[in-house]
Amino acid sequence: MNYVDGFLVPVPEGKLDDYRAMAEKAGKVWMKYGALSFHECVADDVKPGEHTSFPQAVKLEDGETVMFSWITYKSREHRDEVMEKVMADPFMKDFDPASMSFDGKRMIFGGFKEIVSL
Repeated sequence: MNYVDGFLVPVPEGKLDDYRAMAEKAGKVWMKYGALSFHECVADDVKPGEHTSFPQAVKLEDGETVMFSWITYKSREHRDEVMEKVMADPFMKDFDPASMSFDGKRMIFGGFKEIVSL
């Protein structure tokens, strides 16, 4: 079973092109260092819920959409090896958080062990 890093990110709709460009560059970096796959998805059918939802999870504001993203690895150990290399890459060293096309304070992320994979 693989290991997965998952992310939810609020992105202003006017910055989707900027986000996509950043994600394409980031994906190439992750893949260069051994990630098995890199996925970025924009919300298409996500509605606010009564108690919980993707929009509520990131405290979605007017004019924003939700990105659902994941990166796969062979194992947690493999993820840690890839992440060490990614964090040392010039792409990350030169990354300015102030220029991000999303609000990193409302990003949700974590690592997950697969328990079913069909």
